[in-house]
Amino acid sequence: MDQVKIFKALSNETRLNIILWLKDPAVNFEPQLHAGVMTDFLGGVCVRSIKKRTGLSQATISNFMAVLEDASLVESRKIDQYTYFRRNEKTLKEIVVWMNCAL
Repeated sequence: MDQVKIFKALSNETRLNIILWLKDPAVNFEPQLHAGVMTDFLGGVCVRSIKKRTGLSQATISNFMAVLEDASLVESRKIDQYTYFRRNEKTLKEIVVWMNCAL
């Protein structure tokens, strides 16, 4: 776990919001096209849905998701031409434990 990389990724308001929205995708995003197929990737949200929620360009969202994935804050799954993301709960729990011990 790279704490500096994680905090840099979360230092952007939109990236932080994406992580918060992904906590409850059913509430924050429209129903997902491949939800029935992704039984082993529950909570996955398509880039298109994230783009729609933020109002930003596809390129910007792709960049933001790459930063979040590089920091291990999200995981991705590709189905056909669609890429889905969900929170990496393992990393999020590790950062909470680290913060509780470090502060």
